[in-house]
Amino acid sequence: MTRIARRGLCLVLAAPSGAGKSVIANALVAGEPQLRLSVSATTRPPRAGEVDGVHYHFQTQAAFDQMVQANGLLEWARVLGRHSYGTPRAPVEAALRAGLDMVFDIDWQGYRRLRAALPEDVVGVFILPPDMGTLETRLRARAGDDEAEIARRMQLAADEISHWSEFDHVVVNDDLPGAIEAVRAVLHAARLAT
Repeated sequence: MTRIARRGLCLVLAAPSGAGKSVIANALVAGEPQLRLSVSATTRPPRAGEVDGVHYHFQTQAAFDQMVQANGLLEWARVLGRHSYGTPRAPVEAALRAGLDMVFDIDWQGYRRLRAALPEDVVGVFILPPDMGTLETRLRARAGDDEAEIARRMQLAADEISHWSEFDHVVVNDDLPGAIEAVRAVLHAARLAT
């Protein structure tokens, strides 16, 4: 029997800050050998402990703009007028051709653009917190943001959550191990789709 070559897929996880999408993405990558984390490009400076090429590809605005002009990004946005973020095209397309899956930790706008760029390859999962009070508690537990930043993040969260219905799947993260397994089930089902 001839083995069928499989094209990889793009698993997009979107959620408001504090809902757990990065933890879920990292857990999936750790447990799924055929899954790679998409590393975004950004113009923001690295935070303590972040490594170029691992957490982000840190770029100057000029270098980022050159990537945009050369069609080197699948999706990109300027966030709050401050910093640009985007998904480099070449590593994603190479992974998909090789039959590897990519997981993306991006927002709803990035999901829309990625789906437009690769319409047959994208599966979207929106991660919801159990409620807004739990989300606020999680944001406060991060320790480091002042009250104004917490308020700003909560407003952004409400805006982000309003787009949940645009996604293929929704997972409520009220139990982290359960949420990880729910997203893993979506990934496995998507791999079996024709």
